[in-house]
Parts: sequence; C-alpha cells; structure tokens
Amino acid sequence: MRVSVFGLGYVGSVSAASLAADGHEVVGVDVNADKVEAIHHGRSPIVEPGLSELLQQGVAARRVRATTSTADAVAATDLSRICVGTPSRRNGSLDLTYLLRVCQQIGEAIRDKPSYHVVVVRSTVLPGTTHEHVIPALEAASGKTYGEGFGVSVNPEFLREGTALTDFRHPPFTLVGHNHAADAAPTLALYQHIDAPLLGTSIRVAEMMKYTSNAWHAVKVVFANEIGNLCKRVDVDSHEVMDIFCRDEKLNLSSYYLKPGFAFGGSCLPKDVRALQHRAQELDLDMPLINSILPSNRLQVQQAIDRIVDTGRKRIGLLGLSFKAATDDLRESPMVILAEALLGKGCALAIYDPNVSLARLVGANRQYIEERIPHLSRHLCESMDDVIGGCEVIVVGNASPDVPEAITRCRPDQIVIDLVRTPLDFSRVRAQYDGLCW
Repeated sequence: MRVSVFGLGYVGSVSAASLAADGHEVVGVDVNADKVEAIHHGRSPIVEPGLSELLQQGVAARRVRATTSTADAVAATDLSRICVGTPSRRNGSLDLTYLLRVCQQIGEAIRDKPSYHVVVVRSTVLPGTTHEHVIPALEAASGKTYGEGFGVSVNPEFLREGTALTDFRHPPFTLVGHNHAADAAPTLALYQHIDAPLLGTSIRVAEMMKYTSNAWHAVKVVFANEIGNLCKRVDVDSHEVMDIFCRDEKLNLSSYYLKPGFAFGGSCLPKDVRALQHRAQELDLDMPLINSILPSNRLQVQQAIDRIVDTGRKRIGLLGLSFKAATDDLRESPMVILAEALLGKGCALAIYDPNVSLARLVGANRQYIEERIPHLSRHLCESMDDVIGGCEVIVVGNASPDVPEAITRCRPDQIVIDLVRTPLDFSRVRAQYDGLCW
C-alpha cells in the first residue's frame, strides 16, 4: 500500500520503518526539516534500538522517503496515518493543536483529489475527539463529506519505548475503530504480515482503549509499590510476594473481576482491605491507592441507589440479596446496603434470592439476618414472579441463572435496572432496560 505518516516522532518513525519493512511504500511528513533530513539519510530521529537499521533498509529499498509537504504526501498515497503528539495542558486536558493543524492540511490536500482517501488517527485521543474534532476539521478544509469523499478510522498504538519494534511486530492484537467497512479495510490491510488478531470496533471504543490500558498499567505499578512499601515495613520480601502473586493466572492476572458492574462485598475483600489499611496506619505509611478502594466501592453502590431513586418510582423489586450469585453469604453484601438505603428513602421493597431463605439458613448467615438486618427479612418473597408482579422497578443484583428468563416476563411499563450485565436476548425484552455502567 501507499501510506503517508504524519509526525516523525516516536510513534511515526517506528510505524514508517515497520510498514516499509513489510513492503508498503511510506512517505513520512513532518514540519521539522531536521527530522525529514534524518529519514532521507536512513537515520532515526529518536533513540530506539534497531530503528536506524530498519530505516536504512527502507530508504535503500526506496520504500521510505520524507517530506515537509502535506500536498506531496497526500497526492502520492492512498492512506494517511496521523501520529502527531497530543500533549497535556496545565489542567490535564489534551492539547489538540497539532492534531487539528494536520487535519486541516490533509483536508486541503484531498480537496481536489478525485480518489477516496482514508485518514487514520494513530494519535492518542479521548473518546469523542474523532467525531467532534477530526471529522469536522477534515470536512471543513476539504469541502467533502465524511464517508463519501474521504474515510476515517482510529488505530491506537500500544508501543513501549525501548521495545517498540518488537511490540509493533508482536502485539497482543491490532485494533481498528471505524464506521464504514471501506475505512477499515485499508487500515487492516497494513497488518497482514503481523501475526496477531485483527479486531474491528467502533471509533469511540478504539479511542478509549489506549486510556484504559495505560490507566491499568499505572494502577499495577502503584499497587505493586504500595504492597512493596508495606512489605518493607513488616520485614517481608516484596519481590517474593509479588512473584508468587503473579503465578495465579486464574484470578490475579486474568480477566476475572475486570467486568464493569456492581460493587464487591462478602466476607473477604472488604475485611482484608481494611486490615491492610489499619496496619499501614499503625506504621504511619500512606497508601493512597489501597486507601481509595473502599470509598470507590461505596460510590458504585451510591450510583445504583441514585439510578433507582431517579426513576421516581417507589415499588422496587430486588432480584438477589447475597453479595454474588450461587451463595447465601450476606456479609457486607452491597445489595443489603442498597436495600437499606432504599427503605430509608421510603421505597416499598420486594426481594427474591433463591439462596436466601430464613427457613433454610443456618449458622452465621441466619444470625446475620436476625441480628443485623431483621427489618429486611419481612421483604423476602417466595418466588421471582412475586417480585415482578407487584413492582415498578426491577433491580438485578446478582447473576442468578434464572434472571434472564424472568426479565423477559417484565411488562413494558416496568423498568429493569441491571447491576451485573445479565446476558439477554433483547428482542424478547419488553421492559425499559438500563445498565448501571453500560
């Protein structure tokens, strides 16, 4: 393919050299004449192991050249990749100056171009940027309509400095966000030599992925450091702890728990987080990340309460009371906290949980109901239909296997508020459906 790469910094230089190595014809574009000159001579404008050698090969094979002329680059290529920086302003917002300037220049270059030109946003941008800024800028400068005269896709990069060439060649996946198949096809075609899954998605999801990934990486670094600081204070080898921790790929390093939904509860997580916090306080050790876990968890419960109250309806049915499905454990269940809050706001509750029944419960759970939440026991129903039949709002609190079918029996005048992302066939759902954070 014939590709122009705008911005010959870190991402752009790596992309240009790697695409040329795969046989594509690449034209690099930058306002900095020194970077353009470096590319001409097969020199890397940045420090990255192996990049100069790869550029030299591309230049020698006449598959890489560079220019300061946008018009030249766009005229000679079918697809343009925007790799310019989107730095932070003082208040944390993104500075889109470079991005919008390039969009204007590309737009002007494609004004008189008869063929369909695809613009690929490789720069890191927040969700909504492409629709609200990139596309309007291209349309204004080109006089053409998005989807007719030109296309746009979003192709976020996941390169690490120092290992960028390897990361380009062996990514976990390649992601392309698009609205039209004609925009995705040429972008995906760039990666036919890459042995990794090619994933297509919406533009907004693609924009969000880089931020989600980097935020998670930042959380992991800070988490490991806070655990390490506490280990140091209590004379524990932090590296041995984390080495063993990382051996658990079923829960610790996996997709488990990484599903947006309701708050955590139960007999372990809240108790153990509090114990860590208390021990750190005894040692005068501040752990901001771990200290924020329980407040953030409480905010998720409040999100659910607010969503229910905002319906303006008072007869509320709860499907699930234990802290998760397939258990009768009510200790620190967020559903119990939610139920008590709704009672305090004057709501009439009907609760069904197949695993929670005073006739069956024994031991700690029966004692918990009788001593801590006896006022909730009178709201327990014998069947799911009892809840659905008499309530205006149905709240799904845990992923019990009989819930999906029950939701299909809800009436059009009812509202279903799902806290756990129940798998549903929406063609059969008549009620008004609302997910907690989706």
